[in-house]
Amino acid sequence: MEKSLPQKNQPNAMTGRTDLSRYDNSWFNPGPRWKILLWFLVNSVTLNTYLPLPVSLKRFVLKAFGAKLGTGVMIKPAVNVKYPWLLTIGSHVWIGEEVWIDNLCPVTIEDNVCLSQGAMLLTGNHNYRVPTFDLIVRPIVLRAGSWIGARAVVCPGVDVGAHAVLAVGSVATRTLDPYGIYQGNPAVRVRERTID
Repeated sequence: MEKSLPQKNQPNAMTGRTDLSRYDNSWFNPGPRWKILLWFLVNSVTLNTYLPLPVSLKRFVLKAFGAKLGTGVMIKPAVNVKYPWLLTIGSHVWIGEEVWIDNLCPVTIEDNVCLSQGAMLLTGNHNYRVPTFDLIVRPIVLRAGSWIGARAVVCPGVDVGAHAVLAVGSVATRTLDPYGIYQGNPAVRVRERTID
């Protein structure tokens, strides 16, 4: 099999090396260790489970751990929330089965937002440009009436505009305009959302 030779005048893409032995996220402090451990246990038996527990209990537990919740929040089975004290949810929000809210920093979900099955909200990433692979965290905001489709991913720092839609399996890497319907990886605007 013939190998292609590097072309002249092209920068060498293979410079530098990742060195995870130098990784240091000691600056990152999402809360006291006891609270994180207690939440890990409580989360696994109340939210991140298929046990048929009442939604009122799930809401109570989230609030007890510092989440701010409006009224009428629906929480389906097997939902995983990293740190509830960094979570704000408006009224009449639907959180589908197996949604993963990986909120290393604040996540704000406004009124009438729908997160479909398996959607992921990821506030953390790593700086792949530096050898130490530094942790980067950025907040996420889902504006009123937006809809995150099944298995869709919202990346760190994304602001999803009011009534915007992120289609099934799509990945939002930047701000989504209000009333836009976005699809793909990375998600691009494909049409306007009309609500009659």
